[in-house]
Amino acid sequence: MKDYEIINLYWERKEAAITASADKYGDYCHSISYNILHNVEDAEECVNDTWLGAWKSMPPHRPERLSTFLGRITRNLSLDRFKKYTAEKRGLGQTTLALSELEDCIPDKSSVEEIVDEQILVQKLNDFLYAQPEQKRNIFIRRYWYLYPIKDIAAAYNISESKVTSLLFRMRNDLKTHLQKEGIYL
Repeated sequence: MKDYEIINLYWERKEAAITASADKYGDYCHSISYNILHNVEDAEECVNDTWLGAWKSMPPHRPERLSTFLGRITRNLSLDRFKKYTAEKRGLGQTTLALSELEDCIPDKSSVEEIVDEQILVQKLNDFLYAQPEQKRNIFIRRYWYLYPIKDIAAAYNISESKVTSLLFRMRNDLKTHLQKEGIYL
């Protein structure tokens, strides 16, 4: 089933939308959640909650890309669940580690002004990523959006873990410089 057909099912409030979403994007959403939580049962719960979140969001929202929309819901639910657990108990610290690597590049949303400026930050981040070669961009996204462990990224691209680590380090520094040139200071 095509994405626009699934979206139309949500808008028509037909329960078949949930089944179609699960059939097409269940594995995708599960991998996002599992990379954050490292627990099959918790990942399954977050994926099930994703379908409910999509049901509540459509309408009024009509996503341009259903996969991205569902992935974002899954990721946010998984990160919320992760906050309930310590890094020592679950996740082997990967989520905390990946997010802490970005702390020096991305400011924390601690004030109303920073929340308002979030859209500007998102646009500058997208500009930076789209200016990168595809492989570097994909490695960055796998690490910091999907929260893949470095060893899995290295295996996927058939490169060493140290190369992935150094590439990510250089990209974080380049991102920080890019944001500062754009007037976003930490």
